[in-house]
Amino acid sequence: MLSPRAVAAALPLALVLCACNPDADGEGPGSDFSAAAKGQVEGADSMASRDPAQGASAEIVIPDSEPRPVMQSQVVLERLGFATGVIDGRESDRFARALTGFQEARGLTVTGELDEATRAALGQWSDIPATRVVMIPEDWAQDRFVAVPEDMTEQAERARLGYESMAEKLAERFHTTPAVLAQLNPGGRPAGAGSGTEAERGPAAGPSAPAASHGPAAGVRFRPGRQLRVPNVGADAIDPGTVDNPEWLATLRSLGVGTAQPEAARIVVDESEGWLKAYDDADQLIAMFSVTTGSEHDPLPIGDWTVKGVAYNPPFAFDPALFWDVPDSEEKQRLPPGPNSPVGVVWIDLTKEHYGIHGTPVPESIGRSESHGCVRLTNWDAARLAQMVGGGTEVLFQK
Repeated sequence: MLSPRAVAAALPLALVLCACNPDADGEGPGSDFSAAAKGQVEGADSMASRDPAQGASAEIVIPDSEPRPVMQSQVVLERLGFATGVIDGRESDRFARALTGFQEARGLTVTGELDEATRAALGQWSDIPATRVVMIPEDWAQDRFVAVPEDMTEQAERARLGYESMAEKLAERFHTTPAVLAQLNPGGRPAGAGSGTEAERGPAAGPSAPAASHGPAAGVRFRPGRQLRVPNVGADAIDPGTVDNPEWLATLRSLGVGTAQPEAARIVVDESEGWLKAYDDADQLIAMFSVTTGSEHDPLPIGDWTVKGVAYNPPFAFDPALFWDVPDSEEKQRLPPGPNSPVGVVWIDLTKEHYGIHGTPVPESIGRSESHGCVRLTNWDAARLAQMVGGGTEVLFQK
């Protein structure tokens, strides 16, 4: 049978496996993490944003070749907690959802459009550029990128379901897709880098890192030591002293998710609108994410629930009896943790048995496909939400 990741990639509008049953052991084994990931725990993130959420603009060595106004709004909205999921510079349903969250939180008329009042409200962050140029760290050369097998039995034999390519890892770090990175770096150079010496531009892409095998990013290679234009994601400052789990700390760094997150008293998931909202104890909206919820066969369990706990980098216990579209003759499997796990990097366990809120190996599917009843976010949004909630956080699922 095809793996959840393979099915999701091939059929973006079809059902994809929604975990809904993480391993009861919770957190994954430390041996599953590469030496490079462990090194990131001690070292600073050289690709972190250099600008605050408001104030001085980022230090960009190479000016962009175009303004990218929608992408600029996306990076600002995400910094403020109103995420569009994948940052791609497109006016999409996910972008509209993020705008409605910002408008609600700011007391503006909720239109879901970048109208005059919303542009004015976002104007105070106009000095935050849409993109910035980073240098891919040399220690990323230690990473080993291996394709995820389609067969679950083979997946279960792996120590970790990690990234398949450097392009995929970079895309998750900057909350986008390999295709968008290819567009921002035509010919393997940062957009706008039309002149300058080789030393100024950094080395060209080369064969040391696997290239995308299909789609708009095909033929574009990324390797340590070269410059790369990326969406100017922020809110990625990490205080190591606040995270006890070194594996989770490495995950936060790899996803560009900061440790300073507001505390949510309750969250609401709307099935028909495809969003998750987080509110503080004063009932103020503090965050909003695009999500994928249930399906016709496995509808979202409407009602009031509670967060039981959070598992970081969890393994996944696959039980065919829990999935209507999987023959019961299939064997149970214990899949290892990793960003390409069916549950992504985090599982937020709920009082509804077998149901939770979690990440995904296919971020571009969020808001566009269905699940087996659980609530899925991009890995980076799930990691951010996981730091906002804890045991006892109220959860409402509504139609």
